[in-house]
Amino acid sequence: MFLPGWSILCVLHTLRMSACGLEISGYDSHEVICLQVISNCTIKDEMPLIVAENNGLDVRNLTPYFELCCRDGALCALCLVIDTEINFNPETDMEDEGHSGNDEEDYSEESVRNPKASVTLCYTAASAMPMCKKVEFTVNHAALTQKNWAKFSVVINKPAGVSFSSHVTVYSSKPSHLSREVVAPSLDNVCSQAQQERVEQCRVPRVSSVINQERNQVELQFAGRNKSLLYVCIQYEQNGRCQTWNRTPIPLYSVTTCMCLQVWNEVQLRRSLSCPFINTDFLQKNVWQNVSVSVRQGQMSNYRPMLWWNLSAPCRLEGEVWPCLRETTCREIKGFRQQLANSTWRQNSKGQWEKTGVFEEIKLQLSPCVMVKVKGMGDELGPFCLKNSGRRRWILLVVGIMLLVCLTVLVCYLLHDFVKKWVWSWGHGGLVKIGRRGHVVLLSPPDMDDRVSESVCRLGSQLCNKGFSVSVDQCSRKEQCTLGPLPWLHSQLLELNSRGGRVVLVLTRKALERAKEWTHRNTEVIKTKGDDMDLPQICSPYSDIFTASLCLIQADNQQGRAGERFLLVTLDSHPSSDRSLPELLQGLPLFQLPSHSQALFSELTVGRTGRGSGQRIWTDLTAFGGWRAKTKEGPDQQKASYGKCAEVEETWRQSV
Repeated sequence: MFLPGWSILCVLHTLRMSACGLEISGYDSHEVICLQVISNCTIKDEMPLIVAENNGLDVRNLTPYFELCCRDGALCALCLVIDTEINFNPETDMEDEGHSGNDEEDYSEESVRNPKASVTLCYTAASAMPMCKKVEFTVNHAALTQKNWAKFSVVINKPAGVSFSSHVTVYSSKPSHLSREVVAPSLDNVCSQAQQERVEQCRVPRVSSVINQERNQVELQFAGRNKSLLYVCIQYEQNGRCQTWNRTPIPLYSVTTCMCLQVWNEVQLRRSLSCPFINTDFLQKNVWQNVSVSVRQGQMSNYRPMLWWNLSAPCRLEGEVWPCLRETTCREIKGFRQQLANSTWRQNSKGQWEKTGVFEEIKLQLSPCVMVKVKGMGDELGPFCLKNSGRRRWILLVVGIMLLVCLTVLVCYLLHDFVKKWVWSWGHGGLVKIGRRGHVVLLSPPDMDDRVSESVCRLGSQLCNKGFSVSVDQCSRKEQCTLGPLPWLHSQLLELNSRGGRVVLVLTRKALERAKEWTHRNTEVIKTKGDDMDLPQICSPYSDIFTASLCLIQADNQQGRAGERFLLVTLDSHPSSDRSLPELLQGLPLFQLPSHSQALFSELTVGRTGRGSGQRIWTDLTAFGGWRAKTKEGPDQQKASYGKCAEVEETWRQSV
């Protein structure tokens, strides 16, 4: 296209970037504007030239800059404009072709025959391939008599590889290789201008806030919201750290005058920033209520004391800080006031703004304090005093001792039964194992009646409720009929060896008489060593097991282990003493029920120290249905101890 020179220059001046910001031009595609001695300008893409062209034209100057190109209210795009000045150098053309410098008429004739000329301009952005545009035009040779240079402008719409804030190099492929650099405007600068709504990248979601004092919350409303997901972050002060906020609405107590909101979506990464509460005076109290001050002592490099203070608040404040001495009131120490309003505020990890300071040459022995006066706040804050660390340590020590005493009392209360058993066991032979629940074999007397049977069953139930494993002979008649009384008792003794426990022998008056009779007869057997003595008359299977237990007790007495496995329980109403017992049963623990029930349970629970070290390991039954024990007893002793038991077993089998 061709426009008159002066009018075109005016148009170019309006297209240039003004002081107010980026200008908007009416182009929506690539254009070239010709001036002065050239016309019929066209533009097309060109490959970057490997060998520079030389057609008698030389690029005199390049002036690149950026504009926004759009038409008829459509969205604008970034354009690269290159103002170019060229020189016509016929001498260069003639020298290359071997002509003399006096042949001007020949050049003019050649130029008239070939009026077309061209210039190739290239541009490249960082990390992008060079792109070139070839401009062709017609030269007005009549105007060349007055001057030998011309101007044209190239408008490149949406240059490839170029975006906001890009660094671009523009150069000519002519032999001069003239190049210029230009920086595209930033997106923030473009979006801060009046025409930001016409730029696609500037169309970010807008947020507005509505304070609902009835619900004590701030509701957020978004303008220009599309289907893309919106993100919101909250920051205190415009240069503060933005913290992601996933909940809406915002509680009113956390809103301050310096709170700002950033909003963006998942498509456009540019964020909109707004601080809607900056002029809301009643929110200032939220700042004052969240001011905290801490004071501690320090030491300077010359070992002189100093008072260190730290103030934190949601927003940066203006005001003063000064030290004072705590008496009836906090009396100010003159000459130490410090200002809060300066550039030393910093933001901590919680988003609070902090400012620190020190007061030097302060006597820390007087426990100084700090007062704060905030601009706009009627009352002073403080005093914030230096804590007495020595007194604090004593208080902590006293509190710790009181907690320890309370904990000890509580443990003793909860473990009352355990402590009581431990004290009882200490008075009965020293330290013992406490809390063990073993196996109990409960043996009935040989003269069972209904009253005694019920008492034995009741005792077995009480032991089961206490957590013991209990075997009662009168409840195991089926096993006794299958195995025999002695093998059944032998199996119970094996379980005692593996699990621990005791044999409880229930005594009545007739049982004591039977024990005395058995002791007398067994003594006669040992003295005479006869094998054909008359056996005692057996009246019931309980008598067989009772007699077998007497054999075991006699064997334990001969080994000096009386009372390790057996203990006695009497059900008579009148108490028995150790002296009234037969010689065989003397030395065994004796308990009168029901008055000694708790003592019996304790004895079965705690056991005795060293139990198990001398226990017998019972072997298989003998051919006569009896059993043997691996002990250090001699053959005569074993025969005397267990001969009667074997005979009792054989008699019981014949009766069955």
